[in-house]
Amino acid sequence: MTVLRHPNNQGVTLQQWRKTAAGGETSLTGTDDFSAALAYTVGAEEVFINGVLIERGVDYTATSGTGITLTNALVAGDLATVQSATSFNVANAIPRATVTAKGDLITATGASTVTNLAVGADGSTLVANSSASTGMSWTTYGSPNFVINGGMDCWQRGTSFASSGNLHNFAADRFAFFRTSAGSGMTVTRQSSGLTGFNYCLRAQRNSGDTNTEGMIVLGNTIETANAIYLAGKQITISFYARAGANFSSSSNTVTLALFSGTGTDEFGFGAFTNQATVATGSYNLTTSWQRFTATGTMASNATELSFYFSSVSSSGTAGTNDYYDITGIQLEAGSIATPFRRAGGTVQGELAACQRYYWRSSSGVAYAEYAWGVATSSTQVNLRTIAPVPMRIVPTSMDYNQLQCGDEVNSAGLLTGLTMSGGGSTNTIMNMTASQSSGFTQYRPYFLFGTSNTGNYLGFSAEL
Repeated sequence: MTVLRHPNNQGVTLQQWRKTAAGGETSLTGTDDFSAALAYTVGAEEVFINGVLIERGVDYTATSGTGITLTNALVAGDLATVQSATSFNVANAIPRATVTAKGDLITATGASTVTNLAVGADGSTLVANSSASTGMSWTTYGSPNFVINGGMDCWQRGTSFASSGNLHNFAADRFAFFRTSAGSGMTVTRQSSGLTGFNYCLRAQRNSGDTNTEGMIVLGNTIETANAIYLAGKQITISFYARAGANFSSSSNTVTLALFSGTGTDEFGFGAFTNQATVATGSYNLTTSWQRFTATGTMASNATELSFYFSSVSSSGTAGTNDYYDITGIQLEAGSIATPFRRAGGTVQGELAACQRYYWRSSSGVAYAEYAWGVATSSTQVNLRTIAPVPMRIVPTSMDYNQLQCGDEVNSAGLLTGLTMSGGGSTNTIMNMTASQSSGFTQYRPYFLFGTSNTGNYLGFSAEL
């Protein structure tokens, strides 16, 4: 018996039956000279007499698979040979039918088990995915992180904030927060994360001793329409790292996530979007160790805006010292799996520049730092100008400041009675202001806007959604 390899992942066995004629035989059947029984596949047999191939249907007939009838009788000493091919599957071979379309790949679902991984979308990349049955997934790897400051690197407004019911309170750049129902009694702070790859995390903490259990801090981010429309009609994945304090009092140590889309333009995400739709939700049980969590959904094809927020489930009892949850490494990307975290700005400096498109604050750790320059138009008013470090989203809609005064380096300066934005001539890069004082300015003299001896002085501008 000879075994050959067939192209279709099968083995082919060539079986031979050989018998010397006694003379006068007109049929071949039974066992041969080597005690092998005649068996063949009808139509796949070949019959040789003394090494010469004879013709099926002319020199013999073969219909049973176990016997052959000859047209002419054999002569004593003739050698009759019947050869037949049979196929069988080769052990451990992979059938061609495993793949069904151009671009399909063969991958493993376990030891000694293979399957088909269908081809991905144009431009997608194959990445390792331990949660997939095949261990691999197609994704748009390299798609940007649409969450600016997801690593909690930038805190231009400060590093500690008391909660209130105001939806537009901002803590870490681009992250707004508020406490439902109770309003006060909680604090948002910047903390060292202790997590590899991340310097800081955001801590949402119920103040020690707080007894109001009606609400927890809601923390969220709204993505500008100019960026959100890129994700319209696509599957998207949000991922984040979170952990709980030892006294976290949220029910079942749970933090929830909600991801929403809308069809308006640059609406604030904590309110109702136009045609608001839920893209994904999740409920996650935290421990005191960092864990990474993910949620996946699909944006509507007409979606133009996107926001998400985190909230803890209703508290219980009196808050302990460590009644908090920490969060960092927030990433929102196109695709069905969470890829390694990337900063939206690429670097910390790039992240800061991206944040300053929405808010920027000039501040100094030293007294008398200068912030703007201008000319007095009267004894009570000075027109001032400053330039943003990056073009802002729009002409700023508000400003904030602390401990500022105007001086001409000749006369003594005092605290301002007012500092307002002046619409005339302002752009998303140039900010014009009007400084007011009860008296003391000299008309047409140049003045400087600078901080007092208090080192907590600053000047900030907002173009937030």
